[in-house]
Amino acid sequence: MTAERRAVAVSRRRATDAHAPLFHFIAPEGPAVPFDPNGAIWWKGRYHLFYIFQDPDLPHGGHCWGHASSADLLQWTYHPTALAPAPGDPDTGIFSGGAFIDKTGVPTIIYHGVGAGTCLARALDDELIEWEKYPENPVIPETREGAEGFGVYNVFDPHCWLEGDTYYAILGGKVKPHDLRDTAYLFTSQDLISWRYERPFYHPHPHWTGEEEDCACPDFFYLPGSTAGSVNPDQGRHCLVCISHPRGARYYLGDWRDGTFIPESHTRMNWPGGGCFAPETLLDGDGRRIFWAWAIEARPWFLDGKQALGVMTMPRVLSLGDDGQLRIAPPVELRQLRQGADLVTESSDGPGESGDQSGTQVGSPRERHEELELTGQRQELSLAGDALEILVEADRLCRVELDVRRTPDGAETTSIILDPQAGSVSIDTTQSSLDADVWRSDPIVMADDRVDVPVQVAPLSVCDGDPLRLHVFVDRSIIEVFVNERVCMTGRAYPSRADATGVAIRGEGTVRIQGWQLGVAAGLPAM
Repeated sequence: MTAERRAVAVSRRRATDAHAPLFHFIAPEGPAVPFDPNGAIWWKGRYHLFYIFQDPDLPHGGHCWGHASSADLLQWTYHPTALAPAPGDPDTGIFSGGAFIDKTGVPTIIYHGVGAGTCLARALDDELIEWEKYPENPVIPETREGAEGFGVYNVFDPHCWLEGDTYYAILGGKVKPHDLRDTAYLFTSQDLISWRYERPFYHPHPHWTGEEEDCACPDFFYLPGSTAGSVNPDQGRHCLVCISHPRGARYYLGDWRDGTFIPESHTRMNWPGGGCFAPETLLDGDGRRIFWAWAIEARPWFLDGKQALGVMTMPRVLSLGDDGQLRIAPPVELRQLRQGADLVTESSDGPGESGDQSGTQVGSPRERHEELELTGQRQELSLAGDALEILVEADRLCRVELDVRRTPDGAETTSIILDPQAGSVSIDTTQSSLDADVWRSDPIVMADDRVDVPVQVAPLSVCDGDPLRLHVFVDRSIIEVFVNERVCMTGRAYPSRADATGVAIRGEGTVRIQGWQLGVAAGLPAM
């Protein structure tokens, strides 16, 4: 499929599938399972994002890496397939991996070659269009009974970085020899060809993860610290973002010392009923750590003859707060999608006080907010649509229930429930759709006893004196919820009715609320 055909396919899918997101990155090839983001790298002023998709014309599942690039995280240029299995190659498919710059300054991909092991490819041009696989592949062979490494380490999902004069690679895995609990395995090399196995990368904590969990799709990086809101490189921490196949995305924060990662905390980025999976990050030209993940469909893989669509989360910015804990925020570029600073209640006579204008884009609407007194009754808002941004600020003890994708009669609705006294934030999709053919699987994969979990609940801790800041993005079937930049949730909802565009709010106490309808970025085809 050519780059032009990929762009046309995205426009067509958005026009014909009411659940295909408008401003999230979707698979131009159509169905994609898995749809892991991979190899993300900032190069020559552009964000490059690779992803797994399946070419039906290839054998063994046809797993390949697609490629797109962007200058602004919003408008994506689709490129030809970057990596694919070919006759004579040791690999029969391209699975997860990452990208880095080698000692000579050349962008390099490390990936899992299905049936082979850890493989490498180097870029042949600055647009990262042409790639050449290493003739030495696999540089770390898969472990098989009787071979070196069998029962000692796993070989899949590699991640590599250059530190000083040494290449470090971690491979996903479980603790050997019994494959119970999560870990990764550390290798080192001087030339990318000859690799030495060192040790398990970290030791799991039984209070943090279960015996059934693994460490897959690992991505390891340093986050500089923050003091009074300013970057402090000397007070940073190392972060390992990964998944476990049953439980989804998560991260460790800790210390990288003497060739061993020492985790000091573990936090989920996905909870039962959610589908935030296969995270990938890059460091951009502004020093921001940008994160994506695969937002797994809650529709069956086949629906009305169509396979479920590959969708990624919005890009997110990861940083450390003054307390040394992770912050997760939407990038400022998303403000360019705002179509209007809508008043949110029918009874409003005019705009409220102006909000902070520091991040408003040139030519964008003036930000406005309204103050509402919630008395326990549901209030319908005038803001409506299937692509929205909503910002609610409340007292730290105020319980807020925000309904989106709501029909006028309430037959279909998705609720975001912020309950600081219970210490939780939830995405409730129990009434999201009259279509019964929706499945929010828990565990996500690799389990025979999966169940449907319609309410995803994340723990929430609010510091004394801090107001609550609920930031919600709706893009047709995908809902992303940020709370005080400490919790970020991903949910999927599939209303069956075209009038499921309403917004309502309920709670007790005073809240300030802003809302915008969102559109596609300038220069992208209108839907």
